[in-house]
Amino acid sequence: MLTPARPSIPLRPTLLALLCSLTINAQGANTETTQDAGNTQGNGSMALGEVSIEAQATAPTSSLPPVYAGGQVARGAQLGVLGNQDIMDVPFSTTSFTEKLIRDQQAETVGDVLLNDSSVRQASGYANQSQVFMIRGLPLAADDISYNGLYGVLPRQIISTDALERVELFKGPNAFVNGVTPTGSGIGGGVNLQPKRADDIPLRRLSMDISDDGRVGEHLDVGQRFGEGNQFGVRVNLAQREGDTAIDDESNRAKLFAIGLDYRGDALRVSGDFAYQSARINGGRNSVFVGTATQIPDAPSSTTNYNAKWAYTDIQDTFGMMRAEYDLNDHWTAYAAAGQKHTRETGNYSSVTLTDNLGNATIAGSFIPHIEDNTSAMAGLNGKFQTGPVSHKLNFGLAGIWTQQRSAYNFDLNAHATNIYDPVDTPAPVGNLPGGDLGDPNVVGKTIVRSGAVSDTLGFFDDRVLLTLGLRRQQLIVQGYSYDGGSRTAFYDESITTPVYGIVIKPWDHVSIYANHIEGLAKGPTAPTTAGNLTVSNGSQVFAPARSKQTEAGVKVDMGTYGASLGVYRISQPSDGYTQVVDATTAVYLRDGEQINKGVELNVFGEPVEGLRLLTGLTRMETELKGTADGTNDGHRAIGVPTFQFNASVDWDVPGLQGVSLNGLMLRTGGQYADAANNLSLPTWNRFDVGARYNFKVDQRDVTVRATVENVANKDYWASAQGGFLTQGDPRLVKLSGSIDF
Repeated sequence: MLTPARPSIPLRPTLLALLCSLTINAQGANTETTQDAGNTQGNGSMALGEVSIEAQATAPTSSLPPVYAGGQVARGAQLGVLGNQDIMDVPFSTTSFTEKLIRDQQAETVGDVLLNDSSVRQASGYANQSQVFMIRGLPLAADDISYNGLYGVLPRQIISTDALERVELFKGPNAFVNGVTPTGSGIGGGVNLQPKRADDIPLRRLSMDISDDGRVGEHLDVGQRFGEGNQFGVRVNLAQREGDTAIDDESNRAKLFAIGLDYRGDALRVSGDFAYQSARINGGRNSVFVGTATQIPDAPSSTTNYNAKWAYTDIQDTFGMMRAEYDLNDHWTAYAAAGQKHTRETGNYSSVTLTDNLGNATIAGSFIPHIEDNTSAMAGLNGKFQTGPVSHKLNFGLAGIWTQQRSAYNFDLNAHATNIYDPVDTPAPVGNLPGGDLGDPNVVGKTIVRSGAVSDTLGFFDDRVLLTLGLRRQQLIVQGYSYDGGSRTAFYDESITTPVYGIVIKPWDHVSIYANHIEGLAKGPTAPTTAGNLTVSNGSQVFAPARSKQTEAGVKVDMGTYGASLGVYRISQPSDGYTQVVDATTAVYLRDGEQINKGVELNVFGEPVEGLRLLTGLTRMETELKGTADGTNDGHRAIGVPTFQFNASVDWDVPGLQGVSLNGLMLRTGGQYADAANNLSLPTWNRFDVGARYNFKVDQRDVTVRATVENVANKDYWASAQGGFLTQGDPRLVKLSGSIDF
């Protein structure tokens, strides 16, 4: 049996000694707060300057949009083929979270960061540890997150934040902006991650953290520019965390090495990012399949681990990309990027299936090796010109992704009885249903995604009216193969041309009224072979690609130190796939009818009062199924879409206590259904987080100590029913960290 990973003994006293030393030395130190040297990419300017698509030496397209007042979000984001854009100039809803927010909240994964937006909630992948993000009620898999605008190069299941400068959220279908996602998710929105870059001010930062269950981490962040005019830059991040989590009998170990290189010349800019990330999760608690239960049982204690102790996941990702931009003249810039990823996963996976309403369940096991190799590339041209009184920002873009999956399995058909309230130790799986070569898995899937896009943003009346028109031609080639390396089991080659059009009207300098219509094509899902201890009768069936449509309108306000947005939207697409129980041993994977999500979103952000930073949002959602088989579920709510989602985040500098700040986060999520018939429902849930930090100096070195308590009330709740599986919210967790710039 595999032994859970434990932290090495010397790490804990090292961290505690560091924190104690920093606190003691601070008594006589100058406590004046200084600017964070690691976040100088945004200068905090509130000016509403026009964001130009053209690239020049003074404002290259690779430069990130400046940080907004308060430092938690940025003024804009990278919008794929459109380039870097200001939030007030585009007819879309976007939010860009900064590295300052990531560190202040001690956010370890991309999922921790995205919870700051009311349009996003998080679920778990089925029988594994992957993070699934529900944006506007529709799933986004980690596979479909882009890296500096490029798809297909990031880790599959969990993505660390230690080497990230920005987490950019795009709400709504983004197939035009970035192209088709590799696995077909992301209809409700997309995420782009920006890697850290070396600043003109050298950075040497050592951070250490510890949780109340003894999980310890270290993070070294080093950045330096050199050469004439600081043309060359290097940014290196080394991080590891290891130990028990707040969930019983669960431990994990994570490691990251990332290096970012860049050159910035007068006309040419080149960057390269290369990283290795590994994660080992022992006894990880994952989702619960509803099975034959006729109602959703109350969530167990937040710390209870009903998963098998023998379960583990071992993930290793090696990935990298290069990007180049060249200014052809003052008005036109060409760019190109390419990257690759190699993923290797193995694990003894366990799945829990409810058998009644009292928490009784069964556990089934499997061993699955998975290897994935992706290659991704894109190129394009951005420019601007004038035709009489009308300005133009013209964009051309090409993108392609080539993926290959190799996999095998060995399922255990022996299901063992347990109870989610009083778990029973079950034997490790013996494996009596093998498929493929476990030592050298065969190719089971290949996907080719190609697309080309063109758009023009026309500016009228001194750019008071901005009209964006565009088209993207998309091609999806999907092939599936049997696990034994034999015949091809699935194939389709589909192409479609999808439009985008949007308008921004600026009646006043601080107000933008916008509307958009955008369409996309997404790869169809593949039916799982099992659901808990049930065999899926149409397992491995590949469904056809789906066309989605979104119409959105709203208003944005920018008052310089704070901003707000109000929007309404309608998204339609073929229903997400779900697993339906047929009998005690069999299930079927279905995808029938159309799902329509309609919503209203209100967001407030910035620093309305000096020293008081806000990130607040409310999303109200209605969802409906149409055209289901025999009309059985017509008019019902779709699975896993809450009625509302509310966020309130406050970060406050305490008056009279130089360098001391307090913060809090409230999450409230409305009820949702776990089945298409709307017989199984999850209640509304709340979560509260609190934290504090202290910035001071020791021997002229910047020091920060942070403390965070997540789920203060230790609330027991089911967080999501995405896909018909129950994901439980995490228990209370206390985290303490210290960092010093040296």
